[in-house]
Amino acid sequence: MLTLTELKSILASPKKIVITTHHKPDGDAMGSSLGLYGYLIQKGHHVTVITPTDYPTFLHWMPNNAEVLIFTDDREKAAKLVEEAALIFCLDFNTLSRINELGELVRASEAKKVMIDHHLEPEDFDDYRHWDINACAAAQLVYDFIANQLNDSDGINKDVATCLYTGIMTDSASFRFPLATSNVYRIGANLIDLGAEHYKIHQLVYDNASEDRLRFLGYCLSNKLEVFHEFNTAIITVTKEELAQYHSTTGDTEGVVNYALSINGIRLAALIVERTDKVKLSLRSTGDFPANEICKKYFNGGGHRNAAGGASDKSLAEVIDEFKSILPEYKSQLIA
Repeated sequence: MLTLTELKSILASPKKIVITTHHKPDGDAMGSSLGLYGYLIQKGHHVTVITPTDYPTFLHWMPNNAEVLIFTDDREKAAKLVEEAALIFCLDFNTLSRINELGELVRASEAKKVMIDHHLEPEDFDDYRHWDINACAAAQLVYDFIANQLNDSDGINKDVATCLYTGIMTDSASFRFPLATSNVYRIGANLIDLGAEHYKIHQLVYDNASEDRLRFLGYCLSNKLEVFHEFNTAIITVTKEELAQYHSTTGDTEGVVNYALSINGIRLAALIVERTDKVKLSLRSTGDFPANEICKKYFNGGGHRNAAGGASDKSLAEVIDEFKSILPEYKSQLIA
């Protein structure tokens, strides 16, 4: 493993650097990646953010978004950049399977790999690790990396602050989750002082839906919501045909599960969506209920205690039945 001194030495002169994050990147993935990008280009580095897949259009407003390379759009160029990189920053993920085909290219690269992440059970592919499961967002850790490990708070300009604030805001559900500690609020306030316009960021992320997306949400809540009061659980299920009916694009299902969790008394909520290749699950919970345990044990996934995800190769109907069959096992925790 690299020491911090050795990493600082590498960063002391311009290098070819790749920043990557997990597939279907969310606000924290893009906020942390573009925030770090904005910092490193100030230092003269040659930096490219490579995402494994596309990501929601409501994140395209972020500073330097135009410089992002989507792997599936230009595999050859992405592979060349990874091969030539001296450093690869891996943000908001800790296993190479989370970046799909890009993962094996990163593994094979001779570049030094820096992991900045807050998820459980990291894979040992990295050379330097800034990892804390008690951080509310990867963007919080990027802030800490720049301000405290590199001791370079002056490098956090308005663009960097805007991106990092976006990452923290989205992964903390607007500073509502338990990991949004007083220290996280202080970081948020400091980013505002450094130029992040919090009200504009919130509007651009949360008040920027297409008409199709809003109608899709209404359809889900009116027609696809099931509530199991005996288990304090609610689920929303969506078929491929329903996604097509509402012209769903990347990001349109993001946040839908939170509406199910917002029902009075609900402790566990699930969004189960039929995609072209797999059935995807997004779980949210309250208190100490382990949503991540269900995803890891039954659906090839994981995540945080209150926010987790998984996937299955089974049919949508089979996954729904399997999820429902699991609930009695957790009844004592769900009704506690």
